[in-house]
Amino acid sequence: MSITVGIAGITGKFARVLVSSLLKYPEVTIRGYCRDPSKLSSTLSSNPNITLIKGDGFDTAAIKSFTSGCDVVVCCYLGDDKLMVDGQKLLIDSCAENGVPRYVASDWSLDYTKLEFGQLFPKDPMKHVKAYLDAQDKVKGVHILVGAFIEPFFSQLFGAWDPATTTFRFWGTGEEVWEGTNYENSAEFTAAACVDKDSHGILKLVGGATTIPALAESFEKVYGVKPKLEMLGTQEELYEKMHGLRKAQPENFYSYLFLFFQYYMVNGQTVIGPEYDNEKYPQVKPVTWEDFFRNVPQEKLATSYFGVGQGV
Repeated sequence: MSITVGIAGITGKFARVLVSSLLKYPEVTIRGYCRDPSKLSSTLSSNPNITLIKGDGFDTAAIKSFTSGCDVVVCCYLGDDKLMVDGQKLLIDSCAENGVPRYVASDWSLDYTKLEFGQLFPKDPMKHVKAYLDAQDKVKGVHILVGAFIEPFFSQLFGAWDPATTTFRFWGTGEEVWEGTNYENSAEFTAAACVDKDSHGILKLVGGATTIPALAESFEKVYGVKPKLEMLGTQEELYEKMHGLRKAQPENFYSYLFLFFQYYMVNGQTVIGPEYDNEKYPQVKPVTWEDFFRNVPQEKLATSYFGVGQGV
């Protein structure tokens, strides 16, 4: 039985990886929505199983055309709060109007359902959208939670990995649980959920969980190099630092953004497990942190995020 998957924001990093995962299912055809179809590779744009519709996040006529005929719509938007809330509401309303039964919200990272509004502020839009979907009677929400995306964890901005000194830097004791799934594995899980017409609600699909010491052991096992560990401070000190930076220079977004993410991960509030839903999709092999090391050369860890979707 064929299934048509709509992808809103199809030219984004995660969306391009998702397209590749979906195309492995012979029954799938894809409808893509984006502002600039030329940003999609010619390999994908010329694929007979992919149809592209041009429009922005607030073009109601184009959105209606895009959702028409879809069996499920996946939102891969990444933008400001207006796009992430109001833009998604327009997509959901269009799904309801066109009889699209399921909507995969732009969620993925962390269990934001345990957060209060204003705590980890970039996740507030996800809470608004989930509440909007929960109130729907025609469209069922699908909320895929994967923990942290592994590739950004190793980026310079996140601040947990220093390739120059081969050091893992952390806040807290180091024994806190880090759940993570790389982009490709997250896309594989998402594709499986799209094809599963019975999927709805919260799906906890995680590649692996680790601690900083265990991560260091995996690193040494794979690369043959023993990394150093550097404690940056307690959870309380992290809390004080991130709020201090935000108060002093709120416009300097990236000086504190990832500290907020780290805090709400290491304090346990956004931990997804320990029980996961991976067994629902046995065709997808979870990629652990150690598996990730085996697939990425040591010298490319810090830049692995920038390579996501580039070959698609």
